[in-house]
Amino acid sequence: MKLRAKLCAAVFALVGAGGANAATYTFQHVTLIDGTGRAPRPDMSVTVTDGRFVSIEPSAITGPPRGKVIEARGKYLIPGLMDIHIHLQGFSRGGKAFTTATRPPPIGEWTVDRKLGEEALGSFLYSGVTTVLDVGNIPQNILPLRADERAGKLLAPHIFATGQLVTYPGSHGTDIAVNVSTWPEAKALLEAQVESQHPDVQKITYDDEGWGARPLIPILPKDLLQHIIEFYNDHGVRTTVHISNESRAREAIYSGVDSLAHTPVQGPLTEEFVKLAAAKQIPMASTMTIGDNYSRVHDHPEYLDQPLYVATMTAAERARLKKIAAEGGETALKSSPALYQRTWRKWMQTQGPILQDNLRRVDAAGGVVAAGTDTSNGASLQRELELLSEAGIPNLEVIKIATFNGARLLGKQEQMGSVEDGKIADAVLLNADPVADINNTKNIALVMKAGEIIDESKLPLAGGPQKRRWPAS
Repeated sequence: MKLRAKLCAAVFALVGAGGANAATYTFQHVTLIDGTGRAPRPDMSVTVTDGRFVSIEPSAITGPPRGKVIEARGKYLIPGLMDIHIHLQGFSRGGKAFTTATRPPPIGEWTVDRKLGEEALGSFLYSGVTTVLDVGNIPQNILPLRADERAGKLLAPHIFATGQLVTYPGSHGTDIAVNVSTWPEAKALLEAQVESQHPDVQKITYDDEGWGARPLIPILPKDLLQHIIEFYNDHGVRTTVHISNESRAREAIYSGVDSLAHTPVQGPLTEEFVKLAAAKQIPMASTMTIGDNYSRVHDHPEYLDQPLYVATMTAAERARLKKIAAEGGETALKSSPALYQRTWRKWMQTQGPILQDNLRRVDAAGGVVAAGTDTSNGASLQRELELLSEAGIPNLEVIKIATFNGARLLGKQEQMGSVEDGKIADAVLLNADPVADINNTKNIALVMKAGEIIDESKLPLAGGPQKRRWPAS
């Protein structure tokens, strides 16, 4: 199993680095914000070849530019953004009713609409997101897309995926999970999951809910949680755990988890937990946008007219959401009855600022916050950056959270996540300074994935065809 994990990593390294015939580019006279947290460096020359950064020097001392020249005077180069908590759209229950009081439908009873998944993946690239981590899906939706992306058959961000998550029967996410209840009996189910799905990071849920508008549910026993974490680590797979409060987060950390799929949201963090997060250097996903969405459509529906949303959402969906806002949200939608309920909206309006402050405190103490949205649209990651900045986190640090820290959560910081020699050449060229205003990360001149400039006109965007932002040369 450990050999398999190493082979998968090797395959990713080859695919992620681009093919042997990848073009050579030199960004000239660019201001470099490399994602490590170092101060911006003006007038730099950054060369990319064979899908990797190979030379990063001041323009004044570099030799003649290599390959195709990208004149970037007055522009800003940042690493490709990462969303390390998504659930890619494109799957449904095939019309079968389901509640937590009944058995989950077998995975084979779900249906897949690949077009929706491809549109969502296109939305990430269009928004400057070059890497995503899907932390809970049905295998027939996410895994073929991951395979095609790595084989170069699909224009999409780098896709990392957990496949099915793991939980206790009736617990959080039970309907798309491998449900386990006893050890060592669970080992056979987990062996089958590893053999068939090859998770990049394994998601486990450890939440009894009972907060917001949610009733209490069964929770995975703590000793079983530890067995599961040890099992995946012994197979060379990192783990991430869904939690919602400090107590469960602490238990997960001491059970050996590698990262937290959320930052505790149920209340203010104690100073002791903030210190623990910094000492353990456990990456934790920010995931503010999912909660922010409950009220944002009511309070500020005009956000739907921003260019990124117009490009990445259908006109019908934007009209549907505006209708909810116009009606005051009193009529719950049959398609998603919980999403716009008054109880959820009011609770998130209260807890959102608390989560923002929790994230600010963890980051200020030296903990590892990584940007994730818990959604399925690239524009949401840009919203996550706004919320991190509004929390009081410096914009230079916000960029690190959305790039290098995401790579740390994946365990890939030596390969990607920053603009440094030898790393995979994922980058976004911006027309304005994101340190001055984080909203400038939306002002995109070009997106590069694994050393190739993305042609936006080829992306299957829900909002329809878009023009190529950087002219072909």
